[in-house]
Amino acid sequence: MGIDGAFVESGELRYGHVVAVDIERFSKLTARDQRAAQMLLARALTRAAAAAGLAREGWYRQPTGDGELAVLPADTDVALVVANFTDHLVRALRRLRADTRAHPKLRLRMAIHHGPLAGGLFGPVGPALVVTCRLLDSRPARAALAGNPDCDLVLIVSRQLYQDVVVSGFRGLVSDRFQPMRTTVKGTTYAGYFCLGSPK
Repeated sequence: MGIDGAFVESGELRYGHVVAVDIERFSKLTARDQRAAQMLLARALTRAAAAAGLAREGWYRQPTGDGELAVLPADTDVALVVANFTDHLVRALRRLRADTRAHPKLRLRMAIHHGPLAGGLFGPVGPALVVTCRLLDSRPARAALAGNPDCDLVLIVSRQLYQDVVVSGFRGLVSDRFQPMRTTVKGTTYAGYFCLGSPK
């Protein structure tokens, strides 16, 4: 079942999977390159989802200027998202890096969490969205990507998702590829794990 407009406005509480993506150093780009980066990101996300067997048209997607916030249907195979979608996105970014015509080059942070959320007038609301965005914007995630110039993507998952999904090993997930991290924002500490490149 997809995430439709009725859900967004109803306030009905549902369980969902949240995926947030952010382009590194987006604000440093010119307006022309920002537009090009958005187009390249949309293309990479669509191709990665299709290659993983996921239907992005069934997601609630909210552009953020330098990325995207998406809520996936509750019946989505979350291990498939963490493992295969991420792996195919890494491959897509690698192809863009190798393509001399592609400009600018994309380097991304992607955060994934799951939990209860509700629809609101301006999009989904709830702690699951907050956790995802805090992890995405965390200093450890930014530092991990900045400190590894040969890596095009850092994946961050919440501690709950790591324990529920990553350690299961489903879909080829390798828990040893993840490192623990913490970030404190406005007095609240958020715990998660990050992985450089593919989690498989």
